[in-house]
Amino acid sequence: MAPDRLHAAVTLPGEDFSRVALTPEAADLLRSLWLRHGPLMFHQSGGCCDGSSPMCYPAGDFLTGDSDVLLGLFDLSAGLEPQPLEFWMSREQFNYWSHTHLTVDVVSGRGSGFSVEAPEGKRFLIRSTLMDWPS
Repeated sequence: MAPDRLHAAVTLPGEDFSRVALTPEAADLLRSLWLRHGPLMFHQSGGCCDGSSPMCYPAGDFLTGDSDVLLGLFDLSAGLEPQPLEFWMSREQFNYWSHTHLTVDVVSGRGSGFSVEAPEGKRFLIRSTLMDWPS
């Protein structure tokens, strides 16, 4: 796993490796958005169109349940409220992506109107690599 990324705290029972990370650019944008919107969360649903991008919401605005998996918790700290940013994925999507490590990155372009970065002219996206299974 790349050391230049911010790796999420492990949340899945029985695992001791991070499944999701943020690029420095994504972490910087998230800190900026956090200052404007308060605590944030991600949800990755799968699906088509905007559903294939990670959606960033104010924490609690997207209701999660038994059909979702908490893949990781990010500590963005640096003067922000001491609440982790949660990264959720639909359980069905996790079944397809369970063999991959996900990195949230940010690029220029218009994202979904529902994701908080949309007015910034930026959008979050997922870069995936096959997991390097711990021995």
